[in-house]
Amino acid sequence: MQPRDQTLDEIKTSLSPLTVEWMDDAAREAMVLLAELPVKDSYDREDVAAMLDQGFDRGILCARLFLMMSKDSMTTALTEKLPTGGIGAKRYKADREGFLDALDSLGLPAQMAGTINYQPIWSDILKERLRSGRGSAIQGQKRGRGLEDFTEALVREVFGDAYETRCTFTGADGKTAKCDIAIPDRNRPRIVIEVKGYNATGSKMTDIIGDLDAIIDAKRHDTTLMFVTDGSTWAARLSDLRKIVERQNQGKIARIYTTKMQADFLADLQSLKGSMGL
Repeated sequence: MQPRDQTLDEIKTSLSPLTVEWMDDAAREAMVLLAELPVKDSYDREDVAAMLDQGFDRGILCARLFLMMSKDSMTTALTEKLPTGGIGAKRYKADREGFLDALDSLGLPAQMAGTINYQPIWSDILKERLRSGRGSAIQGQKRGRGLEDFTEALVREVFGDAYETRCTFTGADGKTAKCDIAIPDRNRPRIVIEVKGYNATGSKMTDIIGDLDAIIDAKRHDTTLMFVTDGSTWAARLSDLRKIVERQNQGKIARIYTTKMQADFLADLQSLKGSMGL
């Protein structure tokens, strides 16, 4: 191959859409099952059982579709209803009635009736496209921004205007990292706060842990790192949350807070303000 210089226009004109098939085998099987469901005015637990009996994984996927739940959200909801014994096929086989009770309490039969008997109009198709695309991103942004606003309000209550938000701070040996709040400023912060909500802003779990590790690596040893998080779907990713807790146990993170720990967070901010002379 002979070396040569390419141009931007050459590459740009050769670009084409990356068209892929969105439906895998699991999705195809779910659509077959849905197409076979009888159309009735109402549905009950036996209809739900019939759906699961034809294949648990396929049936539970259809249940999620009717309930408009992600896999993590469904896991969290079922775990709350069935706190012991698991929520998979073995649990359904061993405790059929208890499992059906859980799905019944989530309103699955009613959702099936409402969805199957709903008469759509053309704008519903566009609304669904908007919800699954832009709407999903907006929901994530709102979740993340709401948690950031919660945190900033408490920081402002203690430190007034002596802090910076969403900035890149300078730490040990000139290392830098991004953080959500630096107190009193980004140049040599005494306190760094990172805010991450699970299932918010589209962040992947590896990104959340990676961002924390970047802060840990860059900050000075005398800089206190506080982590604020929330989201019930953490329950579906406890192994990842455990990694963050391990970092706190190792002293790399001073404390982990949720919105329910507001009083503790505020008290710790006030204590740090006094001990650091801020």
